[in-house]
Amino acid sequence: MEPRPRTLEGEMSARTYQIRTFGCQMNVHDSERLAGQLEDAGYVPGDGEATPDLIVFNTCAVRENADNKLYGTLGHLRPQKTAKPDMQIAVGGCLAQKDRGEIVKRAPWVDVVFGTHNIGSLPTLLERARHNAEAEVEILESLETFPSTLPAKRDSAYAGWVSISVGCNNTCTFCIVPALRGKERDRRPGEILAEVEALVAEGVLEVTLLGQNVNSYGVEFGDRLAFGKLLRACGSVDGLERVRFTSPHPAAFTEDVIDAMAETPNVCHQLHMPLQSGSDRVLREMKRSYRSARYLKLLDRVRESMPDAAITTDIIVGFPGETEEDFQATLDVVAQARFSSAFTFQYSIRPGTPAAEMDGQLPKEVVQERYERLVKLQNDISWDENKKIIGRRVELLVASGEGRKDTETQRMSGRARDGRLVHFTPTGPLVDRLVRPGDVVETVVTYGAPHHLVADGDLLSHRRTKAGDNSEAGLRPKTNGVTLGLPGFGAPAVTPEPVSGCAL
Repeated sequence: MEPRPRTLEGEMSARTYQIRTFGCQMNVHDSERLAGQLEDAGYVPGDGEATPDLIVFNTCAVRENADNKLYGTLGHLRPQKTAKPDMQIAVGGCLAQKDRGEIVKRAPWVDVVFGTHNIGSLPTLLERARHNAEAEVEILESLETFPSTLPAKRDSAYAGWVSISVGCNNTCTFCIVPALRGKERDRRPGEILAEVEALVAEGVLEVTLLGQNVNSYGVEFGDRLAFGKLLRACGSVDGLERVRFTSPHPAAFTEDVIDAMAETPNVCHQLHMPLQSGSDRVLREMKRSYRSARYLKLLDRVRESMPDAAITTDIIVGFPGETEEDFQATLDVVAQARFSSAFTFQYSIRPGTPAAEMDGQLPKEVVQERYERLVKLQNDISWDENKKIIGRRVELLVASGEGRKDTETQRMSGRARDGRLVHFTPTGPLVDRLVRPGDVVETVVTYGAPHHLVADGDLLSHRRTKAGDNSEAGLRPKTNGVTLGLPGFGAPAVTPEPVSGCAL
């Protein structure tokens, strides 16, 4: 194995790394795990100025342009690789799982390709590629190590992702995720709560429970009420102020989860509930096992229990065979649902999915025109809903990097408990020295825009936090892998028990 370079004093110099992440929250959290492993292996983050010793791409395969974006970026890196042959390039994630050895055929200067099931192999593969002076491609067909057993270098001092499951058992015809992430695998509740407590001990105030379909959590160990129990258990974690989750599936969303949200004080009244289409015919073609009437009834039930709930969604425009009547049904559901915001997508063919082979693929101009109509309708609704919040007192967890114009406006930004983005003025006699990301403030909304709120008055309160201290000091939590292997709720065991395999 090639030794690491040494400094003039004879000390081992650390290799620098950079991770570039594409796609969903799952990928963002996987990148935290990759960073944790690399730092355990002796790497340090690059400073952004010099060319790093290692660049890792954590890819997504959901969107049509994912391939072009990756291969275009790899092409731009070729001159850097030529100028610095010792630099390594690694490609992982869903696109790597899909394209496999094709990546090194199209970009032979790539050193390592690894899939979604073996992110724990990256340090070993890098050393092997360096030693053998050739590309290493390792794509496993099933999970090698549950990601939670790996260390993680967290991106945020105040908010953390906690994976409760990986994979998905649904068969939506437009989605390639089950083919790339595999069947659902559930973590034990004790492991999840142990990771939550570890984050809170580091000052984290908010956690987001993460899974491809969080409300089917528990299917693997036979408890269909497990997710509601997990939400309630998070309510007993001292110091945990906010709990969110993403994403649920309408067909599996149950009354006990609504009750748990309403009755657990630290669970935020925010719900992301993917609709995908308002047409029952299109939902059948998508293999979404609910219909528009059930979906709207579910939203009514949520709002009965939590009148202040902010509900967001995902919608696909232009699914194969979608007629103008089908699209109008989507507009009708959106008008009734009154979403606070929506992630809207133009359907794109993803090779390997059933929808890619369906008849009735729509012309780009038709999809574009419908997309623009949907976006306008949703923007109007979002704006109306945000105007209703003017004059309301809101509690904000101060964030970093959320407001692109914060510097020029002298504002800061934070998230309300319902997930809305609020730009605020960090002034007033109640400000304790300096407002930092991770602190908690209260203010009054003075303006509502379609995608954000503004609060320009003096702060009503300012609470300094450990998360704020860590943000100010440039510190981020580093959590080790958690593996208890115990299928129970309540306080995590003090001493982890040895387990085998992926700790299920």
